[in-house]
Amino acid sequence: MSEYIIDKVKDFLQELLPSMGLELFDIQFRREGHGWVLRVFIDNEGGVELTHCSNVSRELSHYLDVEDIIDHAYNLEVSSPGLERTLRSVADFHRFTGEKARVKLSEPVDGKKIFEGIIEKVSGNEIYLRLEDKNLIQFFYEAINKARLAI
Repeated sequence: MSEYIIDKVKDFLQELLPSMGLELFDIQFRREGHGWVLRVFIDNEGGVELTHCSNVSRELSHYLDVEDIIDHAYNLEVSSPGLERTLRSVADFHRFTGEKARVKLSEPVDGKKIFEGIIEKVSGNEIYLRLEDKNLIQFFYEAINKARLAI
């Protein structure tokens, strides 16, 4: 049932968000504590503002009320991916070139799997990370297990 709800919400948002200059980052629908939470993460090249979240929340709430696809109580949350957002594509690395990132690789490089540094360059699917000790590490996007921006 959760997958059905996520799919319906995703279809609606993929129609709505481009007209608002926004894109869908992620959707979660799960039990938390004593209730259910539908959490929607939206994104924008220039950053997400409170008005973006409130506008999306209003439109999505109306859609959910009309379509009535959730047959029990839930809380709706709309927000940005946050300061430590996950990097889920080569395009994300391009977008955040010059920013600090934490990367966990599937296989060790020089005996380590976890690196933190500045995204210096992206070439094809090769990522270049400038570490705090000023060394430059290079790895392929496919070698990444997890990656996120770091503060």
